[in-house]
Amino acid sequence: MFNMYVPTRFVFGKGRLSELHQQKMPGKKAMIAISSGKSVRENGALSRTQEQLRLAGVETSVFDQIGSNPTRTAVMEGAKFARDNNCDFIVALGGGSVMDASKAIAMMAANDGDLWDYVGGKTGKGLPLQKDPLPIVCITTTAGTGSEADQWGVVTNEETNEKIGVGGYDSSFPVLSIIDPELMASVPPKFTAYQGFDALFHSTEGYISAFASAMSDMYSLTAIENVGKYLVRAFRNGSDMEAREGMAFANTLSGVVMTVSVTTAEHSLEHAMSAYHPHLPHGAGLIMISKAFYEFFIEKRACDDRFIRMAQALGMKDAKRPEDFITMLVRLQEDCGVADLKMSDYGITPDEFDKLAVNARETMGGLFAANPCEMTHEDCVEVFRKSYR
Repeated sequence: MFNMYVPTRFVFGKGRLSELHQQKMPGKKAMIAISSGKSVRENGALSRTQEQLRLAGVETSVFDQIGSNPTRTAVMEGAKFARDNNCDFIVALGGGSVMDASKAIAMMAANDGDLWDYVGGKTGKGLPLQKDPLPIVCITTTAGTGSEADQWGVVTNEETNEKIGVGGYDSSFPVLSIIDPELMASVPPKFTAYQGFDALFHSTEGYISAFASAMSDMYSLTAIENVGKYLVRAFRNGSDMEAREGMAFANTLSGVVMTVSVTTAEHSLEHAMSAYHPHLPHGAGLIMISKAFYEFFIEKRACDDRFIRMAQALGMKDAKRPEDFITMLVRLQEDCGVADLKMSDYGITPDEFDKLAVNARETMGGLFAANPCEMTHEDCVEVFRKSYR
């Protein structure tokens, strides 16, 4: 049993940003959303995108105030910018943070009030949108979140320390996504690894999820196989276009996984970590807790066959025990230089574990229903404890 609806047009492959002007545009004036960093300006992606849109007859204005963990404040500023500049669609040029923020900006550019009026979680009002969001075009410059393929974004309310999924509407899907691995060549090795593991965990979580199906399994396993084959290569040589394309493919597949299956509480736990410590990259936080998180379900014998199959997909063809998945996971982390990441380097302390576990359940508690067996509050605290360095 499954439901599936992915209406986005994908234009995938090396050099395909140059075809943007040939695609049907959803409006005449675009707000180009980029990060507050320098990368898309320095590597030419912004100027190339502006030229492509000019060739398509589209005027542009650039909004460049999106941080690595997008905030409610930045979303509301972006929505005001879009309205003030009479933009009728959004072009998200960047990684997951930019694409996630753009989905929320598109919501609020078309609707009155505050973003938190329309989200759930602890303090959100959960009101329905009055109008459809502005259309979104995604041009992804990283292989991490899969946000170019799904209808969700993640935004932090810095006043309440809630990092939560927003959107989820059919109209929140991008109408068009350009996935050009050339745009990913300049991502530094460390962030290539962080982003690659984020993509991996979208699929590993989707595969062990209580909501997995034959359809999501197909996407998940292919994504896991591509990560196992290409992530280390992309980490070691960012100019390896075959590896970049393989990771971009894995990432987009993992985005589709999130529309067919559901990720687990691994994401809830990490969102709590980076809600309180916004300088923690999402992928790094997931890596920190991943070994203990998956070991919990292996010790419970929750879905042994699925862990064995994931170990095989990561490259251990003769895997016979669920613990083989942990072996392959740790080996991949070691090969990418991220096996020794420390929570303490980002200011996380053991006295926070109880608070983080409470936050995970209060803000994104719905994902706990996707776990393959029950995980209590005490179990969550123990995952943090075992992961701490």
